[in-house]
Amino acid sequence: MTQVESRIYLASRSPRRRELLNQIGVRFDVLLFRGGERVDPEVDEAPHPGEAPEDYVLRVARTKAAHGLHLTQLRRMLPRPVLSADTTLDMEGEIIGKPVDEFDARAILARLSGRSHRVLTAVAMAVPGRIEHALSISEVRFRALDAEEIRRYVSSGEPMDKAGAYGLQGRAAMFVAETRGSPSGIVGLPLCETVLLLRRFGYPL
Repeated sequence: MTQVESRIYLASRSPRRRELLNQIGVRFDVLLFRGGERVDPEVDEAPHPGEAPEDYVLRVARTKAAHGLHLTQLRRMLPRPVLSADTTLDMEGEIIGKPVDEFDARAILARLSGRSHRVLTAVAMAVPGRIEHALSISEVRFRALDAEEIRRYVSSGEPMDKAGAYGLQGRAAMFVAETRGSPSGIVGLPLCETVLLLRRFGYPL
């Protein structure tokens, strides 16, 4: 297999994903979309009618990688692989993304209280003529939460940019009674799957 450039583009604004790539020694530059990855018109993040959570998160991650690759070509950037990721929650088959406002964040956390849900993170990598992906599925169980602690957490601002209105790496860790699966996948970039994907493209890890 031909070895790829030992530096990649990360098509994500997430500081958590940057930290995780740094943790495993991957060299990268952040690739910014025109309006931000969540509002760029070429990346449709609205769930399609009847779309399963697995299909949704894979579609979005692959679309981000493909669009990111297209942008590198339009901008005449150095040719490097583009890595993207997307995370969503699955509550009994319903896709739960980032809250739209504080009211929505409180409602999401009230639903998660005392129950288990799945966290799905898809990772995709694109080079000209090729795109591949990997999927991490983990399970998280919350203890019962009362309305006041939900209110305090939401008022901290932490939930507003996170799928499911919480971050395992932040204050919400005190809500989590049990996890099964990939801790880094729950945070937003499953390192095991990411490394295996990078190796499939010949990245030296």
